[in-house]
Amino acid sequence: MAVPKTKVSHMKLRQRKAAWNSKVPKAATGVCPECGAPKQPHRVCPKCGKYNGKQVIIVDAED
Repeated sequence: MAVPKTKVSHMKLRQRKAAWNSKVPKAATGVCPECGAPKQPHRVCPKCGKYNGKQVIIVDAED
C-alpha cells in the first residue's frame, strides 16, 4: 500500500487543486435566435422563454 513519506503542505495542495480547475472546460454559450440573448445550447432561453422556435415557459418582462 502506498503511503506518503512527508506531509503535503496547504499551499501545495491548493496549487494542485487550482491547476486542475484551470483545465476543466467552461460551459459553452450560444446566442438565442429569437431575442439574441446569450444562452446555453439545448436549453430554454432565460430571456424570452423559447426553445426551438416554440414558447416553452412564460417569462415576466422586467424591462
